Amino acid sequence: MNMVCQVCMHHCTLSPGQTGLCRARKNENGQIVCINYGRITSIALDPIEKKPLQMFYPGSLILSVGSFGCNLRCPFCQNHEISMTDSEGAYTMEMTPQMLVDKASAYKDAGNIGVAYTYNEPLIGWEYVRDTAVLVKAAGMKNVLVTNGTVELSILEELLPYMDAMNIDLKGFRQKYYEKLGGSLETVKEFITHAAADCHVELTTLIVQGENDEVSEMEEEAAWIASVEDSAGKKIPLHVTRFFPRFHMLDKDATDVAQIHLLADTARKYLDFVFVGNC
Repeated sequence: MNMVCQVCMHHCTLSPGQTGLCRARKNENGQIVCINYGRITSIALDPIEKKPLQMFYPGSLILSVGSFGCNLRCPFCQNHEISMTDSEGAYTMEMTPQMLVDKASAYKDAGNIGVAYTYNEPLIGWEYVRDTAVLVKAAGMKNVLVTNGTVELSILEELLPYMDAMNIDLKGFRQKYYEKLGGSLETVKEFITHAAADCHVELTTLIVQGENDEVSEMEEEAAWIASVEDSAGKKIPLHVTRFFPRFHMLDKDATDVAQIHLLADTARKYLDFVFVGNC
């Protein structure tokens, strides 16, 4: 029988054996299952600032892991080799939640503070994130989520009790732009609002020339961030990041550095903490 996946705003209707747009969720025998559970494509001990998180345990390291698949289709994706592939195209290693926690614990003496779920979109495989995060907490370490924030709030609520910090992509502040990427601005705004009420949140906006680089758009974005209810508002850090040609956007020029600084200065009229990236 056909089943509807309820994880994100796409609500893919899947016939038996069919995989969703994200390439990571499948209708198996009338149940939507996560087929990338415990299948790791990437693992590295990264500086926390690389997530990017500037105001959460600065100077520390965190064991970062990713799988395959994503529910957006950003033409500039820097991790497209894993985010835009499926179970057959991805080289993976099997790693149970306990195995990952054991590895994270082994790096404590090297400065590791926990586990970051990142590289592809981790929430399309949210069950693995949840099961691992519970064990990470029990081991006295931190959980960090790097996400595009385009999932239903019910998924966020499942994970919030275990998350210590998040970096959430806010791709831009126009629904028309989000439609190009296969997403929903309102879904991300709701996700940010709920996450910031219970978790340390930092935001990242990648600035692409001719797409989301207008000062007026940044004015609206920063003003909205400052007004987020049930959170510190102006205290939410924003990373304004420079685009470089990637994936299907090799014909685009890297964003002008002066424009990045102009947009960052614009955001600083509303926000206390604004950082520039890739400059």
